Amino acid sequence: MPPVPKRKISKGRRDRRRSHHALTVPTWTYCPKCKEPVLPYHACLNCGTYRGRKVAESAEEREKRKEKKS
Repeated sequence: MPPVPKRKISKGRRDRRRSHHALTVPTWTYCPKCKEPVLPYHACLNCGTYRGRKVAESAEEREKRKEKKS
């Protein structure tokens, strides 16, 4: 037989345990270069910069690359 709880967990104890389970809304910052919303500590998907440096290709560059392949 599997182990079972010895006593019923009260609603208050159950709810106190779950007090940390709430979801939080992500905080957005704005890219200083293109002013698009960006998650903190992430590279900007629109212009490809992170902390003032270009680290990835921008959305325009991706489109140009796709056009060249077609």
